[in-house]
Amino acid sequence: MTSLADLQVRSLGQPRHESPLSSYVAGRKTNEYYVSEDDRVLYDDTLSLIERRGEPVERWPSFETGGPREHIFFDPTTMHVGVVTCGGLCPGLNDVIRAVTLELYTHYGVERVTGFRNGYAGLNPDHGLAPVALTPDSVAGINERGGTILGTSRGAQDPAVVVDRLVELGIDALIVIGGDGSMHGAHVIVNEVDRRGLSIGVIGIPKTIDNDIPHIGQSFGFQTAFAEAAKSITAAHVEAQSAHNGVGLVKVMGRHAGFIACYSALANHDADFVLIPEVPFRLDGENGLLEALRRRVADDGSAVIVLAEGAGQDLLPETGRTDASGNQRLGDIASYIRSAVESDFAARGEELTLKFFEPGYGIRAVPADASDSVYCARLAQTAVHAAMAGRTDMVVGRRRHRFVHVPIPLVIERRHSVAPDGDLWLSVLESTAQPIDMA
Repeated sequence: MTSLADLQVRSLGQPRHESPLSSYVAGRKTNEYYVSEDDRVLYDDTLSLIERRGEPVERWPSFETGGPREHIFFDPTTMHVGVVTCGGLCPGLNDVIRAVTLELYTHYGVERVTGFRNGYAGLNPDHGLAPVALTPDSVAGINERGGTILGTSRGAQDPAVVVDRLVELGIDALIVIGGDGSMHGAHVIVNEVDRRGLSIGVIGIPKTIDNDIPHIGQSFGFQTAFAEAAKSITAAHVEAQSAHNGVGLVKVMGRHAGFIACYSALANHDADFVLIPEVPFRLDGENGLLEALRRRVADDGSAVIVLAEGAGQDLLPETGRTDASGNQRLGDIASYIRSAVESDFAARGEELTLKFFEPGYGIRAVPADASDSVYCARLAQTAVHAAMAGRTDMVVGRRRHRFVHVPIPLVIERRHSVAPDGDLWLSVLESTAQPIDMA
C-alpha cells in the first residue's frame, strides 16, 4: 500500500533566490499564484479508501503540488538547462520542447537552454551528436508539426558518461521527455549524480502513447493518438458495412496496456469487439472470438474488431527477441487472428470480406491536437517550475485536475493498465456488447 513516505519528492536544497515571477504577478495576490509547500493533493479519492487506512489526516498519502514557488533554488541568471527527448515518437513532443524553452526564457530569464539530439545517445560524446541551443527563435512554430526537432532514440547510455557530459557543459537541470524506459534511465542518472555529490536536478515529463505510466492521470499525446485511431475504426466500419459478410480488423498500439484500443472504440461506438492485453480471450468454443464474430456478422451483416498490439500474446510462441529498450518483441497477433477468421469462414463455405487497418506509426507522427497542445504546455511549465525550485528524481503529471510531482521510483515500479474489473472496461463491454467472458 502506497504511503506518505513513498510520495515525497527530493530537493537539491533550500530555495535561496526570489522567483523572477514576482514581477510577472505584480499587482496580484501572490499567495494565490504561488504554490504553497503545505498544499498537497490526496492520493486516495474515496472516503472508503481513506477510512480503510485508519490513520490521522497528517499521515494520509498525498502528492506535492506542481506550480511556481515564491523562492527558487537556482539563480536564473547563471542557470543552464538541458532538454532531451527519448523513446518512440508521440504527438506533442515539439509542443513540450517549445513550451519548456519559452517558459525558461520568457518568465525566468534563463538564457542557456541546450537540446541533446537523438535521445540519451546525444549525451554520449562518442556518438558525435553535437547539442543544439534552444531559443525562442529556434522553437518558433515547431508545435505545428509532428515529431521532435531534437530527434530521439531508444536504449540507455553509461550513466557515468552521461553525468560527465552534464558536468562538462555545466548543466544544472536536465529535463527528460520520455516514457517508462526513459524514466528508468533518468533515475539511473540521478543515482550517479548522487554518488558524486552533485547538485544537478533531473525532471521527467511523461511521454507514452500507450498511456501506461502510473499515478499521472494521462500522458501527453494520448488523446491525439486515440482520436486518430478512431478515424481508422470509422473507416473499417464503413468498409465492413459496404461488403457482404464484411469484417474490419484494426490494430492499434498498446504493448502492455489497452487504453488506445478502449478509448478509440468508445469514441465512435463502431467497434463490435475490443481485444486488449489485460483481458485474455480464446478463439474457439462457446463465446470464443470466432463463434461470437460469426454470430455478429450473421445478425448485423458485418463486424469490426479493434486489436491492441499486445493482446493475445499467450496464443503465440515467444519471439525470443528484444528491442533496443530491452522490451520483448511481440508476436504478430493481427496476422494470427486474420488467418484464423479467414480459415473459419472458409471451413464453413461462407463468404468473407476482411479489411485490415494499421494506423500505427501514422499516429505517432501527427501534431498534437488542440487539447493535447494545451496539456503539453502546462506540463512543460510545471516541469520548469519544479526544476527552478531544485526538485529532482521526479516527473510531473496531473492528478484529479491538479498538477503534481511524482517521485520517479514510484512511476517506474509498475505499469498503468486497464483494470479488467474497472469502469473503463465495463464501458467498452457496454459499447460493443461483446461476450463478457471470451477467456
